[in-house]
Amino acid sequence: MKDDRFSLAQQSMAFILAGGRGSRLKEMTDIRAKPAVYFGGKTRIIDFALSNAVNSGIRRIGVATQYKAHSLIRHMQRGWSFFRAERNESLDILPASQQLNEDNWYKGTADAVTQNIEIIKGYGPKYVLILAGDHIYKQDYSLMIEQHVRTGAKVTVGCIAVPREEAKGFGVMAVDDSDKILEFVEKPDDPPTMPNDPHRSLASMGIYVFEAEYLYEILDKDAKNPKSSNDFGKDIIPDIVATGAARAHPFSRSCVMSGLEVEPYWRDVGTIDAYWQANIDLTDFKPDLDIYATDWPIWTYSELTPPAKFIHNEEGRRGTAVSSMVSGGCIVSGSTLYRCLLFTGVRTHSYAQLEGVIALPYAEVGRRAYLKNVIIDRGVKIPDGLVVGEDATLDAKRFRRSEGGICLITQSMIDALES
Repeated sequence: MKDDRFSLAQQSMAFILAGGRGSRLKEMTDIRAKPAVYFGGKTRIIDFALSNAVNSGIRRIGVATQYKAHSLIRHMQRGWSFFRAERNESLDILPASQQLNEDNWYKGTADAVTQNIEIIKGYGPKYVLILAGDHIYKQDYSLMIEQHVRTGAKVTVGCIAVPREEAKGFGVMAVDDSDKILEFVEKPDDPPTMPNDPHRSLASMGIYVFEAEYLYEILDKDAKNPKSSNDFGKDIIPDIVATGAARAHPFSRSCVMSGLEVEPYWRDVGTIDAYWQANIDLTDFKPDLDIYATDWPIWTYSELTPPAKFIHNEEGRRGTAVSSMVSGGCIVSGSTLYRCLLFTGVRTHSYAQLEGVIALPYAEVGRRAYLKNVIIDRGVKIPDGLVVGEDATLDAKRFRRSEGGICLITQSMIDALES
């Protein structure tokens, strides 16, 4: 059966939708698209969808980019350049580029695929897997493709059980015992519940499997409909559900879990609070997401850096990190870290105290700074003696403070303090 799955994966192409801004991440996405946002110490968010595809045996991948794509494109060029055409492998980066007409931008998720349809046809895949490039999870897509072929569905939609209140922000489906989708509604006020659980709903993960020829047919029909918003969740999927030919694929069936993980892990880190929590959770003794497992690696671009260094050993000036993750190239110089996540090349100076801090690459924390529950953007220089996390009112005036009390600090905010 595994051989059959591998064969199906080889006949498939993954198309990753990576053009979204992620506006709820506020200033974090002012200079980069949401899929290019850093996660977990070394990786970017898009690395999870790309790694899942490669680990599932899918070696033909297209990535549709749009909003502020430079950081994302540069990352993929540096870290994902190992595909070889002579082995029938490819990674195509597909910016919105007036493929069909003078309208430059992708109008919706379906239009992003439609505008690149000739490129997809050029690879001759039998199946096309549509993915969102902005979620954190590990999944074997070949199991989902196998279910799609076995059931003869027109579309198979990846879904995950979520509390009913949370479901209001997703596309939600009602299903029967055979996984047939009976109803699909986008961001409903009154979400349908699961057949055996009135408190939970099945939310769409934004993952769809189609037979390629059928996909071309329905996209052509959708593109000719002036009333369509050219979106999978709003137009394409509900239309197929109405014909009775759509099936759901629960994430639990194809989620990849190691010995540490006890339940399927999927996160939409689309808000400052959710982003901070998902990153800080990695510092736990038994994290919900195991990024140490080697049987399902998360590939990424990794800079060549020296090991992390901890220096000074005086009372009150001892370089220490407890329940923290510290990446290569970091120097913890006489400062104290607790439940922190430092990306590549971060510097923290003497007498600084950090708790619950996520520091993106090459950030620098000055002497005697006190930071609690903070996200520091890339390259930000925290001035000596800055205190964040003690006075909520003052923090909100100076920085971006979330509902959950997390402060996002960018260099422009620091510059405003000094002006």
